[in-house]
Amino acid sequence: MSASSKQVENRRSQTSNAALPILVLNGITKQFPGVLALSGVQFDLLPGEVHAVCGENGAGKSTLMKVISGVYQPSAGEIVYKGQPVEFSSPLQAEHAGIAIIHQELNLVPHLTVAENIFLAREPRLNTLGARVLVDRKRLRTDAKIHLDRLGVDISPDEKVRNLSVAQCQMVEIAKALSLKAEVLIMDEPTSSLTEQETRLLFKVIHELKASGVGIVYISHRLDEMAEIVDRVTVLRDGKYVGTSDFAATTVDEIVSRMVGRALEEKFPERISTPTEDVLLEAKGLNRAGVFSDIHFSLRRGEILGFAGLMGAGRTEVARAIFGADPLDSGEISYQGRTLSINNPRDAIAEGIAYLSEDRKSQGLALKMPVAANMTLANMEAVSNRYGLVDNKRHDAVARHYVDKLNIRTPSIHQPVRLLSGGNQQKIIIGKWLFRQSKVLFFDEPTRGIDVGAKFAIYKIMDELAADGIGVVLISSELPEILGMTDRVAVFHHGRITAILETRKTNQEEIMRFASGYQGSRS
Repeated sequence: MSASSKQVENRRSQTSNAALPILVLNGITKQFPGVLALSGVQFDLLPGEVHAVCGENGAGKSTLMKVISGVYQPSAGEIVYKGQPVEFSSPLQAEHAGIAIIHQELNLVPHLTVAENIFLAREPRLNTLGARVLVDRKRLRTDAKIHLDRLGVDISPDEKVRNLSVAQCQMVEIAKALSLKAEVLIMDEPTSSLTEQETRLLFKVIHELKASGVGIVYISHRLDEMAEIVDRVTVLRDGKYVGTSDFAATTVDEIVSRMVGRALEEKFPERISTPTEDVLLEAKGLNRAGVFSDIHFSLRRGEILGFAGLMGAGRTEVARAIFGADPLDSGEISYQGRTLSINNPRDAIAEGIAYLSEDRKSQGLALKMPVAANMTLANMEAVSNRYGLVDNKRHDAVARHYVDKLNIRTPSIHQPVRLLSGGNQQKIIIGKWLFRQSKVLFFDEPTRGIDVGAKFAIYKIMDELAADGIGVVLISSELPEILGMTDRVAVFHHGRITAILETRKTNQEEIMRFASGYQGSRS
């Protein structure tokens, strides 16, 4: 028996106690006005199993999860849960039945604490004079810390969610789902903003949940990471069921081929850009108390420079400070040898510096506005007349130019951005900054939550930008992405740069050593 076959048999033995699936979907169809999102989808889940659902953006994965969890009701088809047909009219009803979901789009209340978010509407109560009215604050914090400790994260239960990074919010979402003690747990892109170390901690929890009989529906665009935890995989394409197979009996290339209907030969494009010796941007001794200190790096014309490190290492914080979104206590930023005075994002934009936030939906896009309006948002004066009125003809022409240039898939430039896939939304943000003629672009987790085909397109755009002489900084928690797309990599640890490495001469192990605090010489 081959190693793959043995792995399949071992996984099946873990679920052999369950003769029947805990969840079955029969012919699920979901129709929205003018859009058939799902058509006749089949799916089943065994207790103690991790069943992955794969597909490109727009394939129907998240819609299917929302049907299972009661957010949407199917237009046709049947849901069978624990042997009985069910109809969930709300997420709360699904939760009470034992089905919990970790949404790709974070669903936390910013002004509440971590503990309050984890147990929102389920807070432990004090028994005062026979009435359970007041919240038991001590137990609330204690119970929240139990779930946070289980994930191995150092987040205070008393911290306000608005003060957390995207990655920390993701861990709070996971802790919230674990606190529900669900029998079916849906994980929609749970590792999209997590570092490798944090992902390992999550996988440890997933193995524990499997052992306790919890069935897990797992959605991720990181196909390589699935080998360790996934038992079976179901592929969707264009809202239709393609097929289900044992994960260990297939390959990532086969899965990708089923997802996109074609083979993807390479994950990263062949680089056409070559950095020059001309330094575009230089940071000297940047400091912000309690966040980062003594930051030194340079970015050359035509270079893609990586920022790598674990959660809380200071990568995003440095980028935001250079962009003027957060204050600097001291240090110097220069562009082509000229010292800059940046007090806010407006100053940075005027100097040709752009920042593409890791949270594109809340910080990069006006979701209710159309594609055209988002494309020109950072450079309205260029499409306005001398009286400040928008020239609609010029405005729409600019939008069409960048839609074509970046191959943005949208039915119209007047389509609301919220209706587009993650990859197309990311391209719109890139177009916005290109129209502004930015010369330095910080890409913060640019491929978070987008599919393999869209990732390749984003990579190709980044390389083409560098080839045009633009300086690109790629902030990423995915080390293969760092190694596949950068010329050099600055490694962060606890608010400091511990090394700047030539990408072609390094590897994941060396980067992780520096990211974990190993002190070495800088180049």
